[in-house]
This record gives sequence, structure tokens and C-alpha cells, in this order.
Amino acid sequence: MNRNLKLVINNPHNQIEEKQFFEKNELKIILDLYAKMVSEGSWKDYGLNISSRQVSFSVFKNAAENALYKICKNFKPSNKNLKYLITDSNGKILKNYFDLEILLKNTNWKNLKK
Repeated sequence: MNRNLKLVINNPHNQIEEKQFFEKNELKIILDLYAKMVSEGSWKDYGLNISSRQVSFSVFKNAAENALYKICKNFKPSNKNLKYLITDSNGKILKNYFDLEILLKNTNWKNLKK
């Protein structure tokens, strides 16, 4: 029996809160939109970025360029309408709302100012 092994349960230093990412239904909404935009030829690539304040889904026209847009989820928004954001590559908020599905459905991606 190896006595050098330790079992660590509920280590608070390595725990990632469940809410610190897109939930399954949120990711499905985003990936459905992504698939539609790829099939139209508008988007070509994506990336994910996670920080302590938010998670973002970045979309690219070409992999070598900056992100066209970022779809962000704030973990601790200052008000409910800042829970979900669409930002440009510089972080400027283009649209925001408290419901991700409504935000994405009501966004005209072709006319969204970059």
C-alpha cells in the first residue's frame, strides 16, 4: 500500500464555481447561433476566454484577425441588464440584456456597429 497518496475532497483552492462558465443551455444558444453564422459565411472561428469576472465567446471572421464580437456573461453584474453583453474587439459594449436568448435573437449581426 502506498502511504504517500493523499485524498483531497472539496479543496477550496482548486474549486471552480459552477456558475463561472456558460451553462449548458447558454452554450447551446450560442453554438446554434455560431453554426448559423458559419453556414452563412459570416463567422469562421471562435475562442473562449474565462476570467474571474466573466466568460466570453469570441467570434472571428478570419482566424488571423481580432475578434469581431464577444458574447460575454458577467458573473457579478452591477445591474441585471449587464448580465449578458455583446462587445467589440476593444471591449466596447454594443448591446446588453439580462436574457441571453432574447439578446442574441434581437441582434442584427450584419448591421451591428463594430
